[in-house]
Amino acid sequence: MNGILGNMPPVVKNLLILNVLMFVVSYIGKMQGIPMTYILGGYVFNSPFFEPYQIVSHFFMHADLFHIFFNMFALVIFGSALERVWGPKRFFIFYVATAVGAFVLHQLIGFFEVRSIEEQLYAAGYSDLFQLQENIMALRNGEITSFQPAVAGTNALIEEYMASISVPVVGASGAVYGVLVGFAYLFPNTQLMLLFPPIPVKAKWLVLIMVGIALFNSIQRNPGDNIAHLAHLGGALVGFIIVLIWQRNKRNFY
Repeated sequence: MNGILGNMPPVVKNLLILNVLMFVVSYIGKMQGIPMTYILGGYVFNSPFFEPYQIVSHFFMHADLFHIFFNMFALVIFGSALERVWGPKRFFIFYVATAVGAFVLHQLIGFFEVRSIEEQLYAAGYSDLFQLQENIMALRNGEITSFQPAVAGTNALIEEYMASISVPVVGASGAVYGVLVGFAYLFPNTQLMLLFPPIPVKAKWLVLIMVGIALFNSIQRNPGDNIAHLAHLGGALVGFIIVLIWQRNKRNFY
């Protein structure tokens, strides 16, 4: 284990350790009845659950083992290459900027979606959304088991509203997509071997495919899909802009 960590550049190594520690702490907290994901995950800016610290804390939280494995695998493989090229300070700035940028883009869009639902609730006859939010908070905190809508026929709208303000975004995926874009920009013709199917593909095509899939899924808006595809796109966009600025006077591709 020391040998593996010893071969990693410092920022990637410390990010890996911190993410794994937070995952373990979150798991232990869940076993003790402490919903760490709810506390440290990120909510839309007009949610009663939103706290400013979540802008940073959310990208150290992960939903499950597969989620953290994919993100940390990509961070170690592709982030290490970027840190060796840019150095620790620049890579750290890049990582945090893409993570925060992804969050801001995702939550700004979510902000306007919540506003749209609130306008529909007002139009349906809701005059006190504060009380509705209080009920939603009490329901999620286990203080009540259910509540009756104040206006008949608004159940589906309330469920949508509840999901929009009370389901947090977690994970480093936004930053990871930024890292992938940065790697593909600097090393576009590097051959990568996919696991499924086991075929070689150049970095630039792999990242284009991944970004295309994220774009398609964000447009589809599948109700059963709980992946923050817009955060992936936000991280990819911010990462591309940053690396474009940093490399504008360079023509070195590998």
